[in-house]
Amino acid sequence: MTNQDSAYKRAGVDIDAGHRALNLMRGAVARTHGPNVLAGLGGFGGLFRPDFRDLTDPVLVASTDGVGTKTKVATRAGQYGGLGEDIVNHCVNDILVQGARPLFFLDYIAMNKLVPEDVAAFVTGAAHACERLGVALLGGETAEMPGVYAEGELDVVGTLVGVVDRPRLIDGSCIQAGDAVIALPSTGLHTNGYSLARTALANLDWHEERADLGRSIQDALLVPHRAYLHAFDALIEHGVDIHGMSHITGGGLVDNPPRVFPDGVGMQVQEDSWAVPPLFELILEHGGVTREEAYRALNMGVGFLFIVPEAHADTALRALAQAGETPWRLGQMVTGQGVTFTRAGA
Repeated sequence: MTNQDSAYKRAGVDIDAGHRALNLMRGAVARTHGPNVLAGLGGFGGLFRPDFRDLTDPVLVASTDGVGTKTKVATRAGQYGGLGEDIVNHCVNDILVQGARPLFFLDYIAMNKLVPEDVAAFVTGAAHACERLGVALLGGETAEMPGVYAEGELDVVGTLVGVVDRPRLIDGSCIQAGDAVIALPSTGLHTNGYSLARTALANLDWHEERADLGRSIQDALLVPHRAYLHAFDALIEHGVDIHGMSHITGGGLVDNPPRVFPDGVGMQVQEDSWAVPPLFELILEHGGVTREEAYRALNMGVGFLFIVPEAHADTALRALAQAGETPWRLGQMVTGQGVTFTRAGA
């Protein structure tokens, strides 16, 4: 080791640790590479050669995001693999709203001190999610940044690029009053609301197995964000006309769906059409959170929405159920604006 290397390490950056992390994750990443990927890990840029021969007017769709303060829960538990799944699935769902299929993904993880096993766990989790969805993990970046992040702190970011044929682009413009709103469940908080959840649950035992959750609070908070691509495929295969979609992330059921509504059309949610999962009720109870605020800060057990013509609603429900999903009618589109909540008989 040279004096320069030794000085850099004394300053808090271990170059060799980065190489060890790369070797630990290499196999998992390689399994996501199909014939479209022209170079493996280690290059300055990833090479991806797309095949758009079946598309008449291909449009690239991109998304980038993080997982917020879920990283603090992962750090507390010493479990990082789920964060990789979180960020891939989150980005896949974001571009799915416009009908796009994912092509390739890039990750970024930064921390105070690089621990190769933790970095490899994160990237391997991302690679497993990519492999399940047919996405190439094309590259990424690992940054060791003492002085920027406190000891034990980290941040993760993902960027995804996908494609949709322009004639099949779904932008919500076809949504009209009378359309049915079909919901699919979340697996938990997904990647939003963790600052609220951590504050609300701070005084509880996170390791105790709870009958209401069927697991510990820590395990419930770390359940990965799920993807809805296969559910979308099931609807397309059954000929369902999808007028619009919404990924329920930060902003919850109040702020996310209107992002795809045309002027003059709103959504009426049947508030008693689903049972809010116990984890959310626990946050409301111990955090003093009103249900009105919760619908804006949390997904409340609703992960993704499909807006379809009423005539296609029953077909959509059957197709999703046959695909292993547990869909339900969340409500309907109405004349108006924004999102309103109602209960049966109200």
